[in-house]
Amino acid sequence: MRAALVTEFGPPSSLVIEDVPDLVPGPGEVVIEVGAVSINFPDILVVEGTYQTLPPRPFVPGKEAAGRVIAVGEDVDRITVGQRVLTLVELGGYAEQVVVPEALAVELPDSMSYEEAAAFGLVASTAHLGLFRRAHVQPGETVLVTGAGGGVGSAAVQLAKARGARVIALAQDGIKGELARRQGADLVLTSTAETLRDDLLAATDGNGVDVVLDMLGGDFLTQIIRATAWEGRIVIVGFASGSQSPIKPGHLLVKNISVVGLQSSDYHDRNPELMRSTLAEIFGLFDQGRINAAVDTTFPLDKVADALQYVKDGKVKGKVVVTTGLG
Repeated sequence: MRAALVTEFGPPSSLVIEDVPDLVPGPGEVVIEVGAVSINFPDILVVEGTYQTLPPRPFVPGKEAAGRVIAVGEDVDRITVGQRVLTLVELGGYAEQVVVPEALAVELPDSMSYEEAAAFGLVASTAHLGLFRRAHVQPGETVLVTGAGGGVGSAAVQLAKARGARVIALAQDGIKGELARRQGADLVLTSTAETLRDDLLAATDGNGVDVVLDMLGGDFLTQIIRATAWEGRIVIVGFASGSQSPIKPGHLLVKNISVVGLQSSDYHDRNPELMRSTLAEIFGLFDQGRINAAVDTTFPLDKVADALQYVKDGKVKGKVVVTTGLG
């Protein structure tokens, strides 16, 4: 099989495509013939060697994969050969095959393509866990989604709307803002950090937002806290602005604001049943036509370095997906 290998840490162009031995499942494992895998920003950090946890080299990056099960090991009783599945993993997705524990394989609905599944996997589960497990969004609440033109942001806009929330989307520019609007955002802002507080208060009649799913951090988060409602909940997902500004406890105290973090990858190791049920709910919403996969563009496996660079350059609107040719 072909696989994209990190042999030396460096830019996306340093990835090497090589032929490696086919995979064999051990007890409790399944081998998936990969049809599609999406590009996630942490993959870039892994390839560059700046991610918080890094394996010995050489290794195959890629945090999710959708495809068809082609082999199962002993003691596998839920998944069978031929099933179409999605898996979320720490490594291994950028290849024509991946081997995973049975617990990490989630069955796909017939209506969902491999490309759509890969585009949904990590980002939609992150958005779902952030909105509903960590922030407990309720119908009628006002939700602010930052980074609304990216993968997690696109999923969050749709999921919050499906739950009955009013959604304010903060996008980098008008093009990404239009994507958020098409996905159901009630209001789209392209505010700077300097204007964001006033814009949010104006949009909420001075009350502030109830829930925030924040991918930006830095000065944006500082101003968001000042525009969060009484008993508001802020979920920190990332720091795309490039900085981690200190949070002033007094701002949290006076309005009983809760600030929590989310590292969604932990859930597939610590609580795989929760991850499966989360993805099953997401797939159900897709099957009902209530949400869709925001696939920006696709690249073949031998162009995975170009796909990573495309995301790194900030060109993406939604999700970038790498395909292997599996139908």
